[in-house]
Amino acid sequence: MEEVIKREQEQVVLIGCQLDSDDERFDYSMGELKSLVETAQGTVVMTIIQKRQKVEPSTYIGRGKVEELVSFIEDTDVDLIVFNDELTPSQIRNVYTRTKVTVIDRTQLILDIFAARAKSREGKLQVELAQLSYLLPRLAGQGIALSRQGGGIGAKGPGETKLESDRRHIRRRMDEIKQQLETIVGHRKRYRAQRKRNETLQVALVGYTNAGKSTLLNRLANAETLEENQLFATLDPTTRKCSLTNGLTILLSDTVGFIQDLPTTLVAAFRSTLEELVEADLLLHVVDCSNADYVQHEETVKQLVAELGAQHVPQLLIYNKSDQKIIPFVPSYHDDSIEISALEADDIDALKEAIEEKLLEQMVAYHVQLFATEGKFLAKCKQTTILKQAEWNEEGEYYDVCGFVHQHTTIGQELMKRMKDEEE
Repeated sequence: MEEVIKREQEQVVLIGCQLDSDDERFDYSMGELKSLVETAQGTVVMTIIQKRQKVEPSTYIGRGKVEELVSFIEDTDVDLIVFNDELTPSQIRNVYTRTKVTVIDRTQLILDIFAARAKSREGKLQVELAQLSYLLPRLAGQGIALSRQGGGIGAKGPGETKLESDRRHIRRRMDEIKQQLETIVGHRKRYRAQRKRNETLQVALVGYTNAGKSTLLNRLANAETLEENQLFATLDPTTRKCSLTNGLTILLSDTVGFIQDLPTTLVAAFRSTLEELVEADLLLHVVDCSNADYVQHEETVKQLVAELGAQHVPQLLIYNKSDQKIIPFVPSYHDDSIEISALEADDIDALKEAIEEKLLEQMVAYHVQLFATEGKFLAKCKQTTILKQAEWNEEGEYYDVCGFVHQHTTIGQELMKRMKDEEE
């Protein structure tokens, strides 16, 4: 039975070209490529690696390695060749001509996984736009390889558009998608504006793919998003209400996971979704501390956050999966980080307190007296501020209320005014 399952998966050859002396980074990149293939339901049967000063313009790898590849394919049933880099149209065509096996690169593999995972209409349109942006300059170079419209890796075509269509048809379809996305983006902007008017604090989860963001969203907000131990398990953004320890209600958003060398076409296509990061009051940067490459993951996410223009947003670094963390593990920041396991209830409580502390840094203190008839205002204080105390004063017959609030919100201005009036 196991053998039958294996044969259903595509047999894949990985090819990588190391152009510098950083062995550790190259090995990590090749390991990640293998994980991507496995995520796309492929089985790696061989890996070809070559060290060069620069890539071969015609076939990416040298003539000897091409001969080695051809020889292996003659003796083995290979369905797909995946390069750990972005190839030119001529390189794809030349390797295909020599091997007669479908050739894709790292970018197309990632796009393929996104195409399989997108569930919402917006997600599907964004992925299709990214695929077409990638394919447009490659139409002339891929030839027969593009006629493959089956269900395998590299063949998940963008909707009804056939990959061998002419450039004019592709551009027309891209224009249609952009118009549809503009409508959806307009809805998203109005939704964000409504949330701003409601003055609910917005917190966004960000991190490398498979760091545990969806699991944290589920534990913090009692959501039911997909949790799987695989790359890009979640593509479509999810926003849920979350109540912190002292009763403050926030909106918590999950975002698509990042990855090293994330295709620029994908970043561009998902920009409207990733704008959640720029609008957030706090970013929860989730890092998998059980992964040996956690430092590389951390730096990759920081770089992409900066490229999206969200580096100014305060961050709390969450080292997740602490029950499986590697030894030795050295956190980058001690003051703005916390080690947790998303599966431990006590750790989730500690995380909620840490989120409160980070949000508190952006707030000002207030101390007011509320009468018994102001129950609705007291309830609003509990939901929209960090309430530290609400004690009933028997002698004065009022609630002694103190906490922290965003000064520029409506309730913040009201509380500041009350404090001023009480002082006078």
